[in-house]
Amino acid sequence: MQVAVHEVGHSKSRVIVIDDFLANARAVVDSAAALPAFPPESKTAYPGRRHQIGPGDKASACVMDILRAAGPVIQSHFDADSFRVFEASFSLITTRPDDMSPRQRVPHYDWDDPNYLAIMLHLHHVPHTGTAFYRHVACDLEQVTRDAAPVLRKHVQAELSDDDPPAMVSGGKSQAHYEKIFEVEGGFNRLVIYQGCLLHSGYVSPDFDYSADPRTGRLTANVFIQTVKGSG
Repeated sequence: MQVAVHEVGHSKSRVIVIDDFLANARAVVDSAAALPAFPPESKTAYPGRRHQIGPGDKASACVMDILRAAGPVIQSHFDADSFRVFEASFSLITTRPDDMSPRQRVPHYDWDDPNYLAIMLHLHHVPHTGTAFYRHVACDLEQVTRDAAPVLRKHVQAELSDDDPPAMVSGGKSQAHYEKIFEVEGGFNRLVIYQGCLLHSGYVSPDFDYSADPRTGRLTANVFIQTVKGSG
């Protein structure tokens, strides 16, 4: 594994990128491809299809492989004594730009608690797609805490009512209300770990084909955890 630690934006928030992450990454793709067709995501604004991985699921071993390999990095770089998993899935971006809601077209945050981390393993060879991180210009926010969330929400509601936001933030670039501060391009067997309170968005290229096939589409394994901080 090759581990790179990036300190992003004014907040110096850590984004961890690990290449050549799993020895059995191709077997994980096989596991995803063997599942029934992923259903459309209905609980969040994710623009595509997801297979939720719960206890006893055939793919749960893949989640354990990810956590075993990522655990020491998480404990070291996020000052965590331990962590708990609260969601895991395989995901595919399949929603075309014309079908996206306004909220799906602008950066978002997952939680307003910095102790919640997103872990994403890229399992595809699709070029020019990844995750970009942003600062909201008017609020000067990169991390969205519990106190800051209502302020950001008010601004975003006003901006969405006034503007027609570009799909997927114009392929990961800055736009009127959001300045891009960092990006991680996806690559096969590349793991990305970041705090869910960071403003971020997935991005794709103009010729992206929105495939729902795990073997040809933008397949990722996503694990969400809550860390327990150390005392030091």
